[in-house]
Amino acid sequence: MWFPLALVALLCWSFSDLFSKIGSRPEDRYSHWKMVMAVGLVMGLHAAFEIFVSKVHIDLQVMLTYLPASLLYIFSMVLGYAGLRYIELSVSSPICNGSGALAAILCFLFLDQTLEGWLLVGVVLVCLGVIALGVVESRENLELKEERRKSQNVKYQRSFLALLFPLLYCALDAAGTFADAFILETLAEESANVAYELTFLLMGIVAFVYVKGIKKQPILPRREGPKLVAALFETAGQFAYVFAIAANAIAAAPVISAYCMLSVVWSRIFLKEKLSWKHYATILVTVAGIVIMGFFE
Repeated sequence: MWFPLALVALLCWSFSDLFSKIGSRPEDRYSHWKMVMAVGLVMGLHAAFEIFVSKVHIDLQVMLTYLPASLLYIFSMVLGYAGLRYIELSVSSPICNGSGALAAILCFLFLDQTLEGWLLVGVVLVCLGVIALGVVESRENLELKEERRKSQNVKYQRSFLALLFPLLYCALDAAGTFADAFILETLAEESANVAYELTFLLMGIVAFVYVKGIKKQPILPRREGPKLVAALFETAGQFAYVFAIAANAIAAAPVISAYCMLSVVWSRIFLKEKLSWKHYATILVTVAGIVIMGFFE
């Protein structure tokens, strides 16, 4: 049963990437907070189902115990959503997924866990891919950069700011994974997941108060539809991920970790993003590293 679940997680998270990008309008300064509202709403509804129907145990102590990991994951996602206003999905997604390599490095440095053989190869490939992608993006001729972005009719920010958001996502998400190594020793996975979803709901409420109450920004359901679709895919992917990993982690991990490859494909098909061969070469190296790490972990 793990394989269908792994495929569901892969497809859902790749489509979550796609619709998050569609819903991230460069001219809307509050787009990322509106995305947080959408994800918080959907995750809150799913948490209610888990609590009242599936009878998953949750209390204040569980919430507080998992709070460090929840905040790291949520803040990373906020930065990831903000970054989609400035950079192509086909560049952002592989960088964000480099968090697995960074988490492995943190475990190596602070938990005395070893990296050997193919795991080490995977970490090195991801790090090299991310660094090379930054170099390619920073050195690309501005005229060529604008030319390949004409089809989207948007003008992104300069390279440093564009790359900063997915890099920060990568760092915070890796820190969240590192925190999980300690916290999940004392919590059931189902309870931790519900705690995460409820914390995201609270963050969504805060975002709503900020955007609607303080900044007086309009929230148009039809305009924000892609964000809600992205939130549905994000929550469904998270649910499938938990059970796929629990059933067969060593086989499911490489399948799920390759979702960034599908994100690149969707960005080319549906968003008409055009990158240079150098971009695709560095993205391929990064994805290869992610798949190798997932397979041999």
